[in-house]
Amino acid sequence: MIISVINHSKGLIKDEELERAIRAINRQIAEDFEPYWSFGATLRLEGRSRERPSKRDPAADMRGEAVIYVFNQADVKEGVSHHDKNYRGIPYGFVFAALSSELGEQWSVTLSHEALEMVADPENNLYVLGPHPDNPKLNVFHWYEMCDAVQTETYEIDQIEVSNFVLPLYFTSSDEKGGRNDFLSRAYKGKTLKSFGINPGGYTGFVNPNTGKDRVKCLEGDKKAQERLKAKLQTQTARVRRRQSFSWRRRLSS
Repeated sequence: MIISVINHSKGLIKDEELERAIRAINRQIAEDFEPYWSFGATLRLEGRSRERPSKRDPAADMRGEAVIYVFNQADVKEGVSHHDKNYRGIPYGFVFAALSSELGEQWSVTLSHEALEMVADPENNLYVLGPHPDNPKLNVFHWYEMCDAVQTETYEIDQIEVSNFVLPLYFTSSDEKGGRNDFLSRAYKGKTLKSFGINPGGYTGFVNPNTGKDRVKCLEGDKKAQERLKAKLQTQTARVRRRQSFSWRRRLSS
């Protein structure tokens, strides 16, 4: 899959800076992510035909199979309407430099996070059966997200900061002895990430099939995760928001 990256940051992020980040994230996908997941993608910076996207003119800005827009936070509504009008049905994501800064995160981490999750679940509609975080005897459908559970953990590639991500064993019903559930495998209080678990600063989302309702869970008392989640919920383009707008009951009945 080719993921087109289109820079509408109004000069906040220069193309040459974006190219450096794209090069690092392409290395991350090829050298770190794909060896575990056996699928990948390539990010590619495209040109733009206008200073601002136009609903009337789809132009040729997007040349790949998916697209990530790099915007300032204020351009949310315009970006959404542009995509829905011109590229309906094409997987998409957004990176907002201002929002990343508010959350104390490098925009390159946000781009890495969005890219990895787009590679794994382009349509943002995959789920995995697993135990309820508060009641292991009850099975729920967990969101198939690569970075949410470890979203505050980062590492560097070519001096560019990128996001940690979970590994396939994370989505298994029980922990496997000697297995690794995330790429960095950092320990907190002597323990690494468990299957369907959450590290500090992260969260997990799931749907209870008995109620058809989405829930998002952070670690108890984790204010940093709560603040990040609140900020994302205010952004209509965020994957977590789009997940929650999906009607699970309608899907079950179809």
